[in-house]
Amino acid sequence: MSADGLIVVDKPGGMTSHDVVARIRRLARTRRVGHGGTLDPMATGVLVIGVGRATRLLTYVIGATKSYTATIRLGQTTVTDDAEGEVTATTSAAGVTDEAVRSALAALTGEIDQVPSAVSAIKVDGQRAYKRVRDGETVALAARRVTVSRLAVLAVRRGAPDLVDVDVDVTCSSGTYIRAIARDAGLALGVGGHLTALRRTAVGGFTLAEAATLPELEQRAPDVVPLPLAAAADRFFPRRDASGDEARVLSHGGPLVPAGIAGPYAVFGPAGELIAIVSEREGRARAEIVLAPA
Repeated sequence: MSADGLIVVDKPGGMTSHDVVARIRRLARTRRVGHGGTLDPMATGVLVIGVGRATRLLTYVIGATKSYTATIRLGQTTVTDDAEGEVTATTSAAGVTDEAVRSALAALTGEIDQVPSAVSAIKVDGQRAYKRVRDGETVALAARRVTVSRLAVLAVRRGAPDLVDVDVDVTCSSGTYIRAIARDAGLALGVGGHLTALRRTAVGGFTLAEAATLPELEQRAPDVVPLPLAAAADRFFPRRDASGDEARVLSHGGPLVPAGIAGPYAVFGPAGELIAIVSEREGRARAEIVLAPA
């Protein structure tokens, strides 16, 4: 069975994130596997997988900043805001200038209130929004405050007479829908828009440069975890080293004297073992999760 830790997978198109988890469960020979942030089946790129005790780190991974490259097609609207959905409206984008494209996307940069795509995994009265849409319901989701810290236009391409394809590079907060950016840019330009390609290039500090494909992981099985638990935590969190006494107190849920580190941060014992993920509040450093072996 594989060691506890994180795997950075280069997810292929055509698979759900759950499909990837199921594959890793087989390769790692354990049921205790999860992912740190859903990618749509159409999307490719960085999907962080947790194995064993490292699944408890995924809450933090999900909340990390994400980066993407994507292609927005102007001139067509789809039911899903991406290429997997049926085209619901077509309006010629031939008259849309490059300057107008850049201006529309600039308006979607910074802190914005974004309405998620109706075909999303957000729950409405206990049921996923995408299921309600597929059952024929009209779903109206509330806007959410998200941050788009980078939205760079890489290219504006006019390969078809009435369509404009815009390649973009995006860095954004957790919870941002790139499909919604495509939809909203199309709305602002009056021609409609949807996403035709999406590749996640980074989750926090985890990038495509270290991502493994599923065939590569198949060849390494069952040793598929390149980042053991302690190394993964050291990569993702600020670090605090504890004495033997402090490690014992923390491993039993007790508090430490604060160290003035902006949390959450990882605390390691004298032998380099990961003890807990800690945050400081009310004059104490307290464990959010204890990861030392029982």
